[in-house]
Amino acid sequence: MSYYRTFRSFFRIIFSLVFRWQVIGREHIPKEGPVILCANHISLWDPPLLGSGIERMVNFMAKEELFRIPVLSFLITKFGAFPVKRGAGDRAAIRTTLKLLEDGKVLGIFPEGTRSKTGELGEGMPGTAMFALKSQATVIPVAIIGPYRLFRPIKIVYGEPIDLTQLREAKPSADTLKQTTDLIMQRIRELHDQHRF
Repeated sequence: MSYYRTFRSFFRIIFSLVFRWQVIGREHIPKEGPVILCANHISLWDPPLLGSGIERMVNFMAKEELFRIPVLSFLITKFGAFPVKRGAGDRAAIRTTLKLLEDGKVLGIFPEGTRSKTGELGEGMPGTAMFALKSQATVIPVAIIGPYRLFRPIKIVYGEPIDLTQLREAKPSADTLKQTTDLIMQRIRELHDQHRF
């Protein structure tokens, strides 16, 4: 955790001085218990931005190729990342994710699955909805509003928790997954539209 705090402090300085960041909605993050932060994805800067905006440690999935680079592997591991095989159902990563949530930790995830080349919000993938429905985590929509340009403001907005009670009580199905995915993406889009520059 000490490494994490050090890296977070470092990134906070960068975001403050270089990108003039604005953080909105920290009060919506529960002080304890499992949380899933669901954010749009526009840059490689997004994971440290997502984690730097709040006090709790945020854990992330990262493509396994990054863990083959010795120094980078060390750094991203200390910043809360764990490997996932892209393009396949990585059962180990799924188990790790559900265990993190079961242990009351915070997961940062990008439902689109990849960075948007245009900056516009893309289509959500069902993985995030699966974690939301299989856990009792508080699901927080997050809007990252850029672009990242030197000495230009970047904004991160943590929204109010999404009520998934009815969807969690419904019979598990592809339709339930889609409804949950659509709801999460809708809330991210609303935050983005409400707070855009």
